[in-house]
Amino acid sequence: MQLKIAHQTIYRYSESVDYTVQQLRLFPDSFEGQQVRAWTIEAPQDSLPEFRDGFGNRTALLTLDRPHRQVVLRVIGEVETEEMHGVVRGVPEPLPPAFYMRSTSRTRASEGLERLARPARAESSPLNRLHRLMSLVHLRILYEPGETHVATTADEALAHGRGVCQDHAHVFITCARLLGFPARYVSGYLWTAEAMDHDASHAWAEAWVKGLGWVGFDAANGVSPSESYVRMACGLDYGDAAPVRGVRRGGGSEVLNVQLQVQQARLQVAA
Repeated sequence: MQLKIAHQTIYRYSESVDYTVQQLRLFPDSFEGQQVRAWTIEAPQDSLPEFRDGFGNRTALLTLDRPHRQVVLRVIGEVETEEMHGVVRGVPEPLPPAFYMRSTSRTRASEGLERLARPARAESSPLNRLHRLMSLVHLRILYEPGETHVATTADEALAHGRGVCQDHAHVFITCARLLGFPARYVSGYLWTAEAMDHDASHAWAEAWVKGLGWVGFDAANGVSPSESYVRMACGLDYGDAAPVRGVRRGGGSEVLNVQLQVQQARLQVAA
């Protein structure tokens, strides 16, 4: 599938900002099942120094040391994807799977999360246990924007029973680790057949299955990632894989506006 992506992020401030530094994880990698055909980022800086972070994510550093009232980031790209049934092969892997058993403030275990994961233990195979877990999370947390925020924990999202894809991913990750599976958070894009603009990128989880490797699970939609997904970055939780993360000095209050379009490119037929 050929997917075209246009992603614009605008930060506006009520007062002048003296200094901004942001890490941009807005670059997809090419690997088995995903090939980046074109990708550009427009930012208020002539060149963006790039590096690989500790998780292997391609990352750029934006630094503005002049007064400004807004920051505008634009991404335009095209990615070719293939159906891999959720299996991830060929991405940079600087860390062993066991590292992803580590919990964070957003993915701390609780009695409620243990109860949620418990029925999946009865499944006959590791892959079946993870698919059962995905179904349990999907049914337990209703997708409803505006009910949570970036700092919401897995336990809080479970107790609330509502959230967005970030919350589904955090709950799945926490429960997968309770079941003994290394699990990590993934950020990226999702194409849907309905032509619509989005106000956020997408998120899902990956779990390590012995003999198979990393496998994706999108508990928000109750499916494994398909050719409709573009994978960007991964980490222990949202904080490690956020598309944009940074600090600023000054600025007063902040207003964030995100516009995102993911479209299927039309095939060109030769005459």
